[in-house]
Amino acid sequence: MNTIITNARALTLDGPAGPRRGKAMSNLAIKERVDIVIRGEWIVSIGESLTIGPGDRMIDARGNIVMPGLVDCHTHACFAGSRIDEWEKKLAGATYQEIMAAGGGIMSTVKATRAASRAELSASLASRLSRMLSLGSTTVEVKSGYGLTAKGEAHMLDAISDVQLAQRHTKRRSLPNLIETALLGHAIDPDMDDFVHRTIHDTLPAISKAHPGIAVDAFCEKGSWSQQECWELFNRAKALGHPIRVHTDQFTSLGMTPAAASLGARSCDHLEASTPADLAALAASDTIGVALPCCGFHLDGRYAKLRTLIDSGGAAAVATNFNPGSAPCPSMPFALCLAVRHCGLTPAEAIIAGTVNAAAVLGLSDRGVIAPGKRADLLILNNKDWRSLVYEFGAPVVSKVLIGGEELSVD
Repeated sequence: MNTIITNARALTLDGPAGPRRGKAMSNLAIKERVDIVIRGEWIVSIGESLTIGPGDRMIDARGNIVMPGLVDCHTHACFAGSRIDEWEKKLAGATYQEIMAAGGGIMSTVKATRAASRAELSASLASRLSRMLSLGSTTVEVKSGYGLTAKGEAHMLDAISDVQLAQRHTKRRSLPNLIETALLGHAIDPDMDDFVHRTIHDTLPAISKAHPGIAVDAFCEKGSWSQQECWELFNRAKALGHPIRVHTDQFTSLGMTPAAASLGARSCDHLEASTPADLAALAASDTIGVALPCCGFHLDGRYAKLRTLIDSGGAAAVATNFNPGSAPCPSMPFALCLAVRHCGLTPAEAIIAGTVNAAAVLGLSDRGVIAPGKRADLLILNNKDWRSLVYEFGAPVVSKVLIGGEELSVD
């Protein structure tokens, strides 16, 4: 049986394979009043007045926008505990770095996450993913990083895997597609001697054995991992067959962006403090720049200069950075709204940044585009104007969500 979406105003984003760069980030390849035929998990055809068979299931879009599902390519959605108290301290004038120095910040979440059971972590993650689905995210990346030790990181990755396995064995799925990332270079554990050395030589090999090919990430910043330490971690990770990503230039430009680009990193994420030279090196590489504007909204009003990156021919993506401290936001539409208003993106560029380019960050080429042979991960908006997705904020704009051709409840 086929599923056919009829009367769709489709943002197909169809175009060359791979991430879109520079001016190509403005091409949404819109098709007016088309039908989209889905068989199983895949799109098989798109065109006008396609034949509907007697057993086919029909979804009438009624002229509303149909677009690829949103891909949230950078989140820390697996965690335990709360940091609302720290937020109040911030409102009273404390800086992010001061809170970290006092034992708060990432380390407070590390302690709570280490103390939580695997089942508790899985249950809380599933609850957050359900909210993200209702807001239009059909693929969500989830990082470890609050375990720090080999045992702690494995604990987190096992909890994330449990959610994936539960989805595969249910008759009707209810959560987005899930992609794991091993954030091994996150905070520095002050209670562990030779922490960086042990992470590179003990934690990394253990995670590599249990999760071959998983992307390895690190946070390069003052008070966290230095450029040299990240360089050592990433070279070792690459030798073990892992793609690499990096949090860079959030508060300080330490030279990690051009270094990561030279290493062939999939992405450089944050970029709030990037210099013109950093952005030029990024634009000249195959590495994708990922803005996390919810962080600027919640912390300090600083945002990545994606306009500069794109005008220089670079590729950009946008993600929520959903986490308990700096970005407690599960909404990709809101992140895209912020990117238009504060990162310099046009509405069309924001759509590209949250779909096909975000998928490329995760090494995925089978989604983010409406075309034959692509996954049927789709959104139907409650509006005929695609710009509504990044124009309206604080209001639901997603009417229906399909993942692998299956319509999921967004209530």
